[in-house]
Amino acid sequence: MQNKAILGGAAALAVLAAGGWWALRTPATISVEPASGARAPAMANGLLVVDPAKAAALGIATAPARAAAQVPLADLPATIAPPANARVAVAATLPGTVLRTLVVEGDAVARGQALAVIASREVMTLSADLARAHARAGVAQSSAARLAQLSREGIIAGARADEARAQAAEAGADVSEKARILGLVGARGGNGTYTLTAPIAGRVTKADIQAGMPVDGMTAPFVIDAAGRYEATAQVPERLIGQIRVGQTVRLPVANGSVSGTVTAVGSAIDPATRSATLKAQLPADPGIIAGRVGSLTVWSKASAQGGSGAVTVPAGALTMIGADEVVFVATPKGYQRRTVHRLGAGDGQVVLKDGVRAGEAVVVSGTSALKALAEAH
Repeated sequence: MQNKAILGGAAALAVLAAGGWWALRTPATISVEPASGARAPAMANGLLVVDPAKAAALGIATAPARAAAQVPLADLPATIAPPANARVAVAATLPGTVLRTLVVEGDAVARGQALAVIASREVMTLSADLARAHARAGVAQSSAARLAQLSREGIIAGARADEARAQAAEAGADVSEKARILGLVGARGGNGTYTLTAPIAGRVTKADIQAGMPVDGMTAPFVIDAAGRYEATAQVPERLIGQIRVGQTVRLPVANGSVSGTVTAVGSAIDPATRSATLKAQLPADPGIIAGRVGSLTVWSKASAQGGSGAVTVPAGALTMIGADEVVFVATPKGYQRRTVHRLGAGDGQVVLKDGVRAGEAVVVSGTSALKALAEAH
């Protein structure tokens, strides 16, 4: 009997111990809410509920999705150069010797700006010829005036007066021609020099000249590339021929963003070695564009032509991968909704989405990785 009582008491103690262990364990398991009362994120139908204070702590920020009129079609390596008709060689008009150079290679110049001063014996000769032509013209004009008066008085025949007028006109033409030549070269007859000037505004890309060297009319010591426009040349892969057309927009990334231009020509013949055709595009001047540079040229097409009539543009940082899906998070009054999206293309730090987001909706662009972690936890 005594043994039964002992066994019964031991059993009771075991039950009490088990109950006490459960009572101590249960609160630690179900008490998941912070003392402040904020609830853990919940997710239903792709909606992630995040307390505003926590969203701010996670650095979540949004930006509106914008309707996309264009879609990046291809990124093509391209070489930048001035157009063929925008490069001008500045030749030495008269033979002579370089006295002084006024610009160096790489300088930007305005139209009419002095480039170099040349000493030339021909300037002295032309100046002397001009002085003699002035003298002859003066004599011829005086003679023509005198004979015209005599002709009116009937003293001489009118033919002699007409001949004198012709000689005066010829002398005047000779003066004008010699003065024009000296004016074109910027000559200073008194010291026998003339000045080479820039015929266009642009940048000096060649300056093969220095003080003391001889020049003649057959050499061009300066080459100037016109300011204001450049030409990009790229190769279009065979698969894109027919999709890229004249007039489409192109963009070239530069240090301060991108520069937009226009496709001006697309070759119709395919190079058998590269299986590509040549594309040419015109670009405006920009400090970030340098002739000879190789860059990535993005060709853009109308979104409607690529099956994206409802396409929108969002920053590239808005997209993330969850499983095999590319997703964005859209801010709604009830929380952040996960949306699976499909892209049409990307360029300039933006992604064009075919579906999943409507224009004007607020897309999470900062804190995306934090929302991804919360979404994957559910």
